[in-house]
Amino acid sequence: MSHHARHQERTTPQRITSGGAPAPERARAPDGSRLGLTLGVLVLPMYVALGAPSVALPAIGRALSVPFGATAWILAAWSLTSALAMPVAGRLLVRWNPFQVLVAGVVTLAAGSALAGAGPTLAVVIAGRLIGGAGAGATVIAVFAAATALPRRQRIRALGIIAAASATASGCGTLLGGAVTAWLGWRAVLAIPVLALPLLLAAWPSRHALTRSGSGSRSGSGERSGSAGRLDVVGAAMLSVLAGSLITLLQAHSVGLPAPVTLVVAAAGALAALGLWRHVRSTPDGFVPRRVIASRGFLAAGLVGGTVFAGYYGVLFRAPSLIEQATGGGPLKAGVLLVPAAVCSVLAGRLVGALTGRFTGWQMSAGLAALTVVGVLVVAIFPGPTPVVVGTALTVCGFAGAQAVLVSLAPDLVAVDDRDTAQSLLNFMNALGGGIGPAAAAGLSGIVPEPVALAALAALPLAGLIISLTRRPAADRRPQPDVTRGGPR
Repeated sequence: MSHHARHQERTTPQRITSGGAPAPERARAPDGSRLGLTLGVLVLPMYVALGAPSVALPAIGRALSVPFGATAWILAAWSLTSALAMPVAGRLLVRWNPFQVLVAGVVTLAAGSALAGAGPTLAVVIAGRLIGGAGAGATVIAVFAAATALPRRQRIRALGIIAAASATASGCGTLLGGAVTAWLGWRAVLAIPVLALPLLLAAWPSRHALTRSGSGSRSGSGERSGSAGRLDVVGAAMLSVLAGSLITLLQAHSVGLPAPVTLVVAAAGALAALGLWRHVRSTPDGFVPRRVIASRGFLAAGLVGGTVFAGYYGVLFRAPSLIEQATGGGPLKAGVLLVPAAVCSVLAGRLVGALTGRFTGWQMSAGLAALTVVGVLVVAIFPGPTPVVVGTALTVCGFAGAQAVLVSLAPDLVAVDDRDTAQSLLNFMNALGGGIGPAAAAGLSGIVPEPVALAALAALPLAGLIISLTRRPAADRRPQPDVTRGGPR
């Protein structure tokens, strides 16, 4: 066969043979904007669920006759299991395609949220939030797995839309939470993520684009695929204890955790950290694969994302109450004033897409981390509703942009077979940062004045800025074959 004929065979669209079987083809790449819009709509209820309950916590405390500090677990439970479910979902992608993981995640999300909304006691409400958070984590991983399978230019376009949708939804969560609490009650606020079930129908026409083979099928039937397909229960348990103890310790003062219990939690976290470190060394293909976290730039990307998320969610946690104090209004007024800040996420997503070809991923992440630092400091230093809205808008831009940049960057830092695992671990670090931010803001506010607590929070995205600036440009991208073009990206 001549070179020209072989080229024609590789590039000719698929045709149906006379026997009805499809001839070999190169599948047409899905449109990044269309797929991003479909997935962006689907994640809206999940990100609303991050901010909406915060304005309903006083009403929940009164209705269930519990101290206000105890209701902080309603927020922490969601962040914790959402983060922990992400690596698990990444392992499921070895055997399942993204659409199957998406369906399982949405069903779990809806079931847990329904339980939380109907819970007669705080314990049941928290249990529902734990279940719903796990479903949200799995859904996020499925969404990003589908988006990152696209060619690089289409990938960043889809991720920009998803990031804009998520930041807009989380930013508007306080508005919706205040309105729903005032009109329908706090139970309806906790049940908002149930809306993801009907929205799943919107993704149905794109199910073929979402049934990409998992990483296990790409690696064939070799040893790596087999080891990756088994769930490392020990590694998962140690990572869970480590993450849970960290968030618990940060919130210990705000929820009045007794000193003996705090010491036990601290000891458990230290033992989990030590055990996880040794487990990763002895089990390289475990729940946290050694080759993934050892990839050049991977941990740096996760730390940058986690610190930017911490700054954004820390500000989002405090902004509604700061506006209420400054204006004398209620949660609904605070939510309305924060809407312009949420809209900035759309601009951030478009700006990131436009600058992709001009700056490296590390350069853009440095700029976005800097925006987050400035936003946190503006909220901390300047009183009044206007600075709070402006500062929140800056952190929104940092959050939305960093999510798109870092999630798009991660696949180029690891081998092709490890992309799904890398995405799940990166999103775990991002979500964990999102839980650390409010926990740190709440914990520090009980020890030092609130402006000092917020100013201290700025140290986290500042660390992300420093990490981004110290990365070498050569580590920004690892060339990979572009399956849609047959050449390097």
